[in-house]
Amino acid sequence: MNQFATRTGDGVLSKEPPYQFVSGNSIYQKKVRMGDNVLLGVIYFCAAVSVCLLAGIMGYVIYRGLPAVTWEFLSTVPSALKGTFGILANIFNTIYIIVLTLLIVTPIGIGSAIYLTEYAKGGKLVRMIEFTTETLSGIPSIIYGLFGMVFFGVVCGLGFSILTGALTLAIMILPIITRTTQEALKTVPESYRTGALGMGATKWYMIRTIILPSAMPGIVTGVILGIGRIVGESAALLFTAGSVNMLPKLAGTGIFEHALKSGGTLTIQMYLSMTKADYASAFGIALVLLAVVLGINLLTKYITKKLDTNH
Repeated sequence: MNQFATRTGDGVLSKEPPYQFVSGNSIYQKKVRMGDNVLLGVIYFCAAVSVCLLAGIMGYVIYRGLPAVTWEFLSTVPSALKGTFGILANIFNTIYIIVLTLLIVTPIGIGSAIYLTEYAKGGKLVRMIEFTTETLSGIPSIIYGLFGMVFFGVVCGLGFSILTGALTLAIMILPIITRTTQEALKTVPESYRTGALGMGATKWYMIRTIILPSAMPGIVTGVILGIGRIVGESAALLFTAGSVNMLPKLAGTGIFEHALKSGGTLTIQMYLSMTKADYASAFGIALVLLAVVLGINLLTKYITKKLDTNH
């Protein structure tokens, strides 16, 4: 062996350039097991199946729905006198119920997560609240619809209205926003808290100026996931918001009074079109919904990347 070489493990590393192993076994020379190749093949197969399923669903919906998506289809409302069938009112109702639901549930969800993470001490109460939140996320949506119809519609006297649907959806997506915000707050390093408190900041000032901005990407992700759940919901809204497809009066307080009226979303209209065997319109609405969901996912990635860059 050369005296200017050093033995390292199973090989010999030269002390003179070029520095390299001159003998012995390298990790790249290890024998590859047959089981590793099999598992790698299974992983690639599962990934290919997922991509093919997504591509197949999107391709079929685009093929069946694209001929029905016209400007008239997107910009008119159903009218027997004019002979038109459009989904403009359903698009407006979908956006309206999203905004109304988020106004109700976002402060409650984020406030609950802040209390559980920053204020509440670990114990039976916290574990019970977390267990209740996880249980709420697993209840079928049709049960939420029945509860919303009886409680908000009958007991509270709201009837079939967008507000009844928004309150019902607020209960449905509350676990999503709460749990996502909790996990986002937990990712903030503990040194941020101790440093701010050590400099004399109050707890609420520390949460408002340091913790929440640092956790904002995760919070926004949870809110946008909640929007995706609202867009795709149909069973709960069928019992609460109804299926009327009328545009509100934009003059005066008409935009606010619309919350107390029945309004069908895109998913409700798609369901009604399917029950009438109007498959062309149903697939057209499905294509619009697919575009909305894809836009929400892209928006999630963009906002999360922006917030991560800023912090």
